Amino acid sequence: MDATTRTPTALDRLCEDWVEEMLTLEPELHVELGRPGREGEYADQSPEGHDARAEARRRVLRRLEHVEDADEVDVVTRAELKRSLGGDLARHEAGFWQRDLNVIASPAQGLREIFDLMPRDSQSDWEVTALRLEQLPRAMDGYVASLRAGVAAGNVPAVRQAHEVAAQADKLAGSSSFFASLADDAVRAGVADTLVARVRQGVDGARTAYDHLAAVLRDEVAPVAPTADAVGRELYALASASFVGVEVDLDETYAWGVDELARMVEEQEAIADTIVPGGSVADAVAHLESDPASRLHGTEALREWMQATSDQAVAELGRTHFDIPEPMRRLECLIAPTQEGGIYYTPPSEDFTRPGRMWWSVPEGVTEFDAWRELTTVYHEGVPGHHLQLGLAVANRAELNGWRRLSWNSGHGEGWALYAERLMADLGYLDAPADRLGMLDGQRMRAARVVLDLGVHLGLPKPDGSGTWTGDDAFGFMAQHVSMNAPFVRFEVNRYLGWAGQAPSYKVGQRLWERLRDDWTRAHGDDLREFHRRALSVGSVGMGTLRDHLL
Repeated sequence: MDATTRTPTALDRLCEDWVEEMLTLEPELHVELGRPGREGEYADQSPEGHDARAEARRRVLRRLEHVEDADEVDVVTRAELKRSLGGDLARHEAGFWQRDLNVIASPAQGLREIFDLMPRDSQSDWEVTALRLEQLPRAMDGYVASLRAGVAAGNVPAVRQAHEVAAQADKLAGSSSFFASLADDAVRAGVADTLVARVRQGVDGARTAYDHLAAVLRDEVAPVAPTADAVGRELYALASASFVGVEVDLDETYAWGVDELARMVEEQEAIADTIVPGGSVADAVAHLESDPASRLHGTEALREWMQATSDQAVAELGRTHFDIPEPMRRLECLIAPTQEGGIYYTPPSEDFTRPGRMWWSVPEGVTEFDAWRELTTVYHEGVPGHHLQLGLAVANRAELNGWRRLSWNSGHGEGWALYAERLMADLGYLDAPADRLGMLDGQRMRAARVVLDLGVHLGLPKPDGSGTWTGDDAFGFMAQHVSMNAPFVRFEVNRYLGWAGQAPSYKVGQRLWERLRDDWTRAHGDDLREFHRRALSVGSVGMGTLRDHLL
């Protein structure tokens, strides 16, 4: 993609200035983008740090009022910048930063996860790693100060999240944690003895910081935390609009989720009948799990299978259905250094020297994996899912300024990834009944969590008429709708309960993508390749912004 085909505009320059300010306020972006400088530093997680970032957003919005649009690209940039920064400020004013605690995507995890993107090959790499270890306790102190501000304001996350994240912190503080292994890794890398000693000292500080977090969560947050998991309609509406990128009717979405779940169950039961005639979904799953030919043994076998499957998808779809630039054809599949559960994607650096990566965080004790169940996940995280979507945004320097290239919206991104799963089924990649059952298992799970998430956090009636949703109801409900092991179900449900509005954005986003595709093809014809090209060239924007642009 030729970066000289469009002259940067005044609005592009404003956005590039904003990226530079973000790099100052959130140094972790240097690592995420692969930009040199400040790679070992953390953002200020204290109340003062959050206020500083909020004021910076206000300044950008004030500047935006004095800049005119030069072309259609600017029109999209303006709409998305106003939506994104306005939503950030609304959540800041509502105190989201005071209650930012959940099992998957809060500073409690982020302070450690940034290490996953940092190279540790050379002496200089290890010097940056040592610096980050040294900086972690200070960043943790800022985070604890923000949680304490929430305690003082009576704005506290649910007690379940306090206990679950305290347990995660205990692990990171332990003698066999990720941090504890870093010093041994430094020795194996052959770095100087003085640097190894510095890493060891930094490891001790990081473990102590997580031990302190665990104590604060148990002794200060948990005693005043609400026992109910629900965040309520007001906070939920703010979160949902942010995750999806457009306001949706929450009650209509809940009713749709109930119907969509019933449709997924019916479709999955029909496929199960082709695997075990007359049998249930559980019978079909048991039959497949007993087939040694479909099982993967050990995490290395899982990683190798992920890589081979991904490589095949990139090669074949790059010939037939999508234009995939050469730098994007490299996608690394890795086992994450944690054992918390979950599968996630990290985009490439701006120059593609660090490729896009698919990470699998395998829960402790899980050693067996079913290829039929996980095939659709590789397409979700890789191609044509997140890697295609985010990689194209990184590559599209011709149209997208730096802020547009690094932006992310969950409804757009996760909705596209679910859309991509269905697309692969339509293209014939999931024709085998077992593989289709696995895809439907994932789609059924995403529909179930629309119902669960909205039901619990808004206190809605349960579909079976047995009363109003509570957090405790969620575990049994989810277990009915996924064929996953107990640790996975427990982690996933705790995630939904602590990260209100995020999980439904997948299925809601898919719904909006499919509506948009149908409306676009009615207006422009049935050229899906062209629809996908135009839609993905915009980058990750809110679904409202995308719809306004394409239609």
